[in-house]
Amino acid sequence: MAAHGATLEFEYDEPARARLVAESVALEVGEIDDDRSQTTIDSEGAIVSLEIEAADPVALRAALNTWFSLVDVAERTADVGDQVRSRSET
Repeated sequence: MAAHGATLEFEYDEPARARLVAESVALEVGEIDDDRSQTTIDSEGAIVSLEIEAADPVALRAALNTWFSLVDVAERTADVGDQVRSRSET
């Protein structure tokens, strides 16, 4: 299938944040993948890597848009969690 591909890497301040984001978006791998695109996710240290393979440029663009959005939501949700946690500690 892999006529087109992309690798996305997201680096975080802490490995715990990378694991949180990776685990959050990994839940979608089997749900989003189809016969036109497939994604794998890996977290090593403070870096989350997504490997996207697609059958055509349109499928690759759609997959990129989806995964950027999912990572963004996971990051923003983690930020809110940090804010709530820091308020409760004071």
